[in-house]
Amino acid sequence: QVQLVESGGGLVRAGDSLRLSCAAPESVLNSNAVGWFRQAPGKEREFVAAMMWSKTVYADSLEGRFTISRDNSKNTVYLQMNSLKPEDTAVYFCAAGATLWRDSRTYTYWGQGTQVTVSE
Repeated sequence: QVQLVESGGGLVRAGDSLRLSCAAPESVLNSNAVGWFRQAPGKEREFVAAMMWSKTVYADSLEGRFTISRDNSKNTVYLQMNSLKPEDTAVYFCAAGATLWRDSRTYTYWGQGTQVTVSE
């Protein structure tokens, strides 16, 4: 069974930065897009960013503050989040195996999620 493991969440203040990590098997990273999604309480899961090799896509509202990247030597995909706002508070998930990068329903593999809380 494919395992994706997120880490790096926590409690920060508005304006702070945070970097999330998603560790995945090399075989998954080499043959699948990897995406980040988030879900706030009472809201639907929301697309954040995705990448495969050097191609990246972002949610329009987040591009410029969030950056997705990959470290092949560590089989890890990162989500760098800058200038965080209270509305960024959510559980953040990484996922892999998508046919449509922005659509969470098309992803096959999911991590357990990591909580990000941004205070005023």
